[in-house]
Amino acid sequence: MEKLSELYQEIILDHNKNPKNFKRLEHPTHTAEGYNPLCGDHYILDLYVENGKIIDIGFSGKGCAISKSSASLMTSCIKGDSIEEAKNLFEQFRLMLKEENISGFIGKKAKITVLRGVKAFPTRIKCATLIWHTLKSALEGNTKTTTE
Repeated sequence: MEKLSELYQEIILDHNKNPKNFKRLEHPTHTAEGYNPLCGDHYILDLYVENGKIIDIGFSGKGCAISKSSASLMTSCIKGDSIEEAKNLFEQFRLMLKEENISGFIGKKAKITVLRGVKAFPTRIKCATLIWHTLKSALEGNTKTTTE
């Protein structure tokens, strides 16, 4: 189990150092901002949605290794998904950090399970979920800065 934990830490550190989709989109259809006033994590999430499908996605800003790797993993997982699939993944991710159940994560979505260890550190859960709540705000057209 220790080797698996070390592997997960390496994956999180790699996504922090080399984040996927770390960019602003030129012409997003949806944009939202997320800010955690307790630790200073601050991100802007841009999506380009066409016919109900996430064609492109990017995030910019700064934050801790957990928040940045969560953003990198999330954007990698939902690129190409429908809005409904992205909303469902948000719910699955939220539940994963509350419960032991990690079923339903298959294919490219399975990689986000590396963040399940965050639930052992309750003060860091908000770091992992900030970008997900920002996604939800963007998809709902909420222009208020998310602080969840």
